[in-house]
Amino acid sequence: MAFPWYSLVVPVLIFILFLHQWFFATSHNQKKLPPSPPKLPILGHLHLLGPLPHRALQKLSKQHGPLMLLHFGSKPVLIASSADAACDIMKTHDLVFSNRPKSSICDRILYGSKDVAFCPYGEYWKQVRSISVLHLLSNKRVRSFRDIREEETANMIQKIKQASSSVIDLRDVLSSLTNNVISRVASGRRYDEVEGGKNTKTTVLGALAELLGTVNIGDYIPWLDWVNKINGLDNKIEKVAKELDTFMEEVLDEHMTGDKSELPNGKAKDLVDVLLEIQKQNVTDFPLQRDSLKAILLDMFGAGTETTYTTLEWTMTELLRHPKAMEKLQNEVRQVAEGKPEVTEDDLGNLHYLTAVIKESLRLHPPAPLLVPRESRQDVKLKGYQIAAGTQAIVNVWAIGRDPLLWENPDEFRPERFLSSAIDFKGLHLELIPFGAGRRGCPGITFAIAVNEIALARLVHKFDFALPDGIKGEDLDMTEAPAGLTVYRKSPLLAVATPCSC
Repeated sequence: MAFPWYSLVVPVLIFILFLHQWFFATSHNQKKLPPSPPKLPILGHLHLLGPLPHRALQKLSKQHGPLMLLHFGSKPVLIASSADAACDIMKTHDLVFSNRPKSSICDRILYGSKDVAFCPYGEYWKQVRSISVLHLLSNKRVRSFRDIREEETANMIQKIKQASSSVIDLRDVLSSLTNNVISRVASGRRYDEVEGGKNTKTTVLGALAELLGTVNIGDYIPWLDWVNKINGLDNKIEKVAKELDTFMEEVLDEHMTGDKSELPNGKAKDLVDVLLEIQKQNVTDFPLQRDSLKAILLDMFGAGTETTYTTLEWTMTELLRHPKAMEKLQNEVRQVAEGKPEVTEDDLGNLHYLTAVIKESLRLHPPAPLLVPRESRQDVKLKGYQIAAGTQAIVNVWAIGRDPLLWENPDEFRPERFLSSAIDFKGLHLELIPFGAGRRGCPGITFAIAVNEIALARLVHKFDFALPDGIKGEDLDMTEAPAGLTVYRKSPLLAVATPCSC
């Protein structure tokens, strides 16, 4: 009887397949990878993120450790949930993790990611980062905008006084403040036009912030990119990109056609003036194109509004929940300002408890609880684990701020913990990094804190605050709601502000 040829071929093929799988598994296992929970086919670990990823990732880290490897679709993603792990990524191996993963949303909205925050690492990024640090957001430049901050906080105080003893929406008040400050700083004017009860510029900038933090399934599972056409994401991106471009074109045209050669004495140049001057002088190693100007400005508008008023709203929320902390802060501010009609920025250096309150608020409620993802540029070894080039890295700032190994009673609001502590939020102490650290740290720290400090000081100087309808502080709803990279209170903070007789 003839011997069927396939009786030999099939076992050989199976044997070869077995050898391949064994070799692959052996070589794979030789690479020590960080711990990882079980994953699903195709999705990987995306299904584990839930509506509040910072909380979900903290919970996973308690099971799998402060450095774990997840897969978002086909992309490996490193999650750092401790100060030690964050230090390895943002200090020890800062240069290795200095890249940004490609984002199709950022490319479409930010002119091919030509901004500072989302731009890939390289010579272009170095140049625009330098422009931001040295020319747009330097300490000297931030100080030059003092009059704007003080004028707009005075306008805010007046607005609250007009609603004296009635319930006010503090989110609305604070977002108006930060929008007006950044509008005047960036472009020299406010954008107060209202359509249908909403400020159109505020609405589109809010949409920008939300989209920049949206997970695009197509970036992680490319063959599912078509889903964005069905769920409306593609149309939303196109609409927002068009509106933002129209806005940016108007801003640039106003400055290029207006006469800015003679500024009034004491009036600081706005950021558009500075950028156009840099473009004209050609101080960079490459021509600064119009798209680059628009992308950089969008960074300023986006970062200067959402995160700042979110921080102020969370801070006021915690103070209303903790009347003793509120009273202590009011006493400090009113004592320093005694005999003066206003608290000024000259007084801020003497307000140590105010600084502690802001630090504690940023520890508990970082406006962006997950830092913008980084990406490794080459293979690297972290904590004894092998990390491949192209691995994304996300630092869970929220989890670090509530780490019981770093903080006593980490879930409690206790500003006093910072009165005798040298820990700051400028990227040197990895226990508190709401603005990130290293090369990719936020260059706008000084600007954001300057707005936060003067706004909070004047609020508690001029008013006594209470919750409406007899609500007790401990009953205040603290539910979070994500909107892109930022996490807000789910419901706006409502309060009654009574003018102080001091």
